[in-house]
This record gives sequence, structure tokens and C-alpha cells, in this order.
Amino acid sequence: MADAADVRRLALALPHVVEIDSAGFDFRVANKGFVWSYPERSPGGPRVIRTDVAVLYVGDEAEKQALLLGEPEVFFTTPAYDGLPLVMLRLARVDVARLRELVTDAWHMRAPDTLVGDLDDGVRPSVPGLSGAER
Repeated sequence: MADAADVRRLALALPHVVEIDSAGFDFRVANKGFVWSYPERSPGGPRVIRTDVAVLYVGDEAEKQALLLGEPEVFFTTPAYDGLPLVMLRLARVDVARLRELVTDAWHMRAPDTLVGDLDDGVRPSVPGLSGAER
């Protein structure tokens, strides 16, 4: 089971990542968001930042639909995200190894080619607090 601390640890282990000040977590590479806390909106109510749910950049609509249809207990969306290559991830439904894969993939899709080589040089980033099996 993953949580917001795992998101933070994994995102910050990636090259050129900046954490934006927020009520939850918000990570960017080259000024482009790739994973952040879900800002839940309810009709007539205030926005609530949910740190138990991560919004992930997924690249395109086909990948989004594959995740939503393939694992509806893990991924979901709302009408506010229609047409956007983003899914919401229930952190409690994934382990840290899967979260690492998802966060790294999101980073890959948002990082410019000039930065991708810093991750793809064959050396995986060191992630403090993870055992070798989780890396």
C-alpha cells in the first residue's frame, strides 16, 4: 500500500523534479506537472485536496482508457478531466513498486528529450527508504 510520502520520495528521486508548494503534493519537470494531489470538487462545496489520491499524467486518451477499464478499482476519472490525459490513482490500491513505475512513466512523458537521458543512462535513481526489491 502506497501513500503520499511514497509519492514524494519517488518523485523527488527523479532528475530535475521540482516540488511546488501546495496543500498536498505537486511535482513538475521542466515546469510541467506529472503527479499531484487530487483536488476533489463537490457541487456547492469547497475544493478538498486529497493526498490519498494522485493525479497522474498518462500521455494520451488510449492509455487513459486502458487504465480506467483495466483496473477500475485502482484508477478513476471525473468529468472535469474529460479530454485530458490524466487519471486519478487510489494510492492505497497500489504497492510502492507499481507506484514507482507509474510516477516514472508520467515523468518520462512530461520531461523534454534533453532531460530524459539523465534518467535513461542506465542508472536508476536512488530512492531513499526503498529496499532493493522495491527499486
